[in-house]
Amino acid sequence: MNGAEKKRSFFKDAAYNIKRTMELDPAAHSKLEVFWLYPHIKALGFHRIAHWFWVRNHTFIARWISNIARNWTGIEIHPGATIGRGLVIDHGMGVVIGETAVIGDDCQLYHGVTLGGTGSVHVKRHPTLEDGVYVGSGAKCLGNITLHKGAKVGANAVLLKDVPAYATAVGIPARIIEKK
Repeated sequence: MNGAEKKRSFFKDAAYNIKRTMELDPAAHSKLEVFWLYPHIKALGFHRIAHWFWVRNHTFIARWISNIARNWTGIEIHPGATIGRGLVIDHGMGVVIGETAVIGDDCQLYHGVTLGGTGSVHVKRHPTLEDGVYVGSGAKCLGNITLHKGAKVGANAVLLKDVPAYATAVGIPARIIEKK
């Protein structure tokens, strides 16, 4: 994604997200199972609705919808976040995606991931994940940083700086360990 929201179909995105989940999760047995039982599918559906209200400046209803989704799924996505298609949030409990976060297409997050902000000023203060980014369990990506295309962040890492394309970051604070 280039920052501008793409015009997409709600149902085509949902079908694509289910397809990606089936490809990435060996425990998924059917599309029906993924649709009805996988929390990230519900969270992303609610987010699309909440985001629609958010961009039209109906912030109260947007936040209300996102709170319902958080309570139901354990995944907190701020309605201001911009999310591409194909996001898979595996074992999503405790995932937090902040207001100015931007997530590209075909990214993957695991449980306990935080895409958090730094500071209290109303500017871009959350991470940008370009297409194909992977963030491991418990990782904290904080601030206005960019995880470039195909970047990977290891489990429990605390990331405070940009990650180059196809590089891997691990540790506290995170450091680049390999770039392919």
